[in-house]
Amino acid sequence: MIKVLIADDHTIVRHGLKQILNSDPQIDVVFEAGNGNEVLNFVRENDVDVVVLDITMPGRNGLETLKELRRTRPALPVLILSMHPSDQYAVRVLRAGAAGYITKESAPEELVAAIKKTFRGDKYISPVVAELLASYIQLGERDEPHKHLSDREYEVFVLLAAGRSITQISEQLILSAKTISTYRTRILEKTGFSSNADITRYCIEHDLI
Repeated sequence: MIKVLIADDHTIVRHGLKQILNSDPQIDVVFEAGNGNEVLNFVRENDVDVVVLDITMPGRNGLETLKELRRTRPALPVLILSMHPSDQYAVRVLRAGAAGYITKESAPEELVAAIKKTFRGDKYISPVVAELLASYIQLGERDEPHKHLSDREYEVFVLLAAGRSITQISEQLILSAKTISTYRTRILEKTGFSSNADITRYCIEHDLI
């Protein structure tokens, strides 16, 4: 039996994922977490075989939680689940040590197979992500502005591009508006952009939103 932990801050999403996984007799969902701290606390005290982790959660986000899991439980496979298309997030999470990257849209078709594959110690790379990685390697480390951003800055960057206000982002990430404003300032400095419109235009051109 494969013991799986599901982490997503939306109860409906967690229930939907659990329903998908419960249809397979080889998988047992042992815990549902709503944030990164719950994941880390449970894994610290309990036996888990695979973690399915949403990349966008309030407070400690998926990337931060992944990095902490890699530090404390390096052999534990972590599948990143995201509402974002398989864009630069896929490259980021795989470089950070994730065992695979799945979009929520493709989860019903891919999740069970991905869990079984990562449980065996393999990486789960979908055809779309494999193509992205191949292009990334072929093109090399291009000096694109968004690649200079930290993981948290990149998260704010994408939300700004999607038209979210400082207040909306602060509420979603459970950070102060002042902190988000500081991130925005750093983003503009690192990318050389002068406005949110520049950020949006760039993200559209690079398929980041």
